[in-house]
Amino acid sequence: MSTTENTAPAAVAGEKDLSSTTGAAPLNGSEATQRYGPYGGNPMARLHQGDEPRLPAFGGEFQPGLYRPLEHRKFANPAPLGLCAFALTTFVLSAINLDARGISTPNIVVPLALGYGGLVQLLAGMWEMAVGNTFGATALSSYGGFWIAYGILLTPNFKVPEAYAAESDPLAFDSAVGFFLTGWFIFTTILLLCTLRSTVMFFSLFFTLDLAFLFLACGKYAADNGAEGSADGLNKAGGVFGMLAAFLAWYNAFAGIADSSNSFFLVPVFHFPWSEKGREIRIAKTESHTA
Repeated sequence: MSTTENTAPAAVAGEKDLSSTTGAAPLNGSEATQRYGPYGGNPMARLHQGDEPRLPAFGGEFQPGLYRPLEHRKFANPAPLGLCAFALTTFVLSAINLDARGISTPNIVVPLALGYGGLVQLLAGMWEMAVGNTFGATALSSYGGFWIAYGILLTPNFKVPEAYAAESDPLAFDSAVGFFLTGWFIFTTILLLCTLRSTVMFFSLFFTLDLAFLFLACGKYAADNGAEGSADGLNKAGGVFGMLAAFLAWYNAFAGIADSSNSFFLVPVFHFPWSEKGREIRIAKTESHTA
């Protein structure tokens, strides 16, 4: 069977199979491609077809691909709220990971993790769901859940560290936290792959966050192995990348808030050359040189 024939599903999500209800003949490969597009009937891929204007990827919208401009929506842009909630909580935790001013106890993060980075970011993710931003809803809601979980981890009443006291390895809790952070490293890597066609600032946010999770997880494993020196260095490296991620989140949030009505300047987001906007810029430059 040819690949074009494989692109003809019986029905697309949310759309009835007309051939089964009207008695029409099933679609062949070319007809299916014309009807469903070259993506095999992916209902999300069809959203980008038609004459409705679409804007290129933009970190201020927390969108790694084409999206509808705000004037076509009934809701405000929730991305800056979620980005700011993430940024402030990450900034404080990263300062502690860096032992700033000699402070290494992370309990001050608990109220931020539960209230701002957790609850507020989760709410922003739910509003991203309402405006139709799948990426933003997944990312902001998930990281909101991360901060709530991390706040619970640090709350003494839940006695999470004490649960590992009976383990044969007295440092088993460090490896358990390492598993926790490794899972978030994997999740962030998945999101990172979805930003490769967006902007430099959007990609950099997830790249630095991914490295922060990686170094912090490795630091926990090193601590479990008794390598305190290596663990301290890895934690500080995680703090550096976490601090960068915090400021990049604020940068993208400012890009989503600032416009000509409230700011004297706008910040650049630097579209990748292979992105939709990057190709448009290249074509415009080529046409201007040949004109």
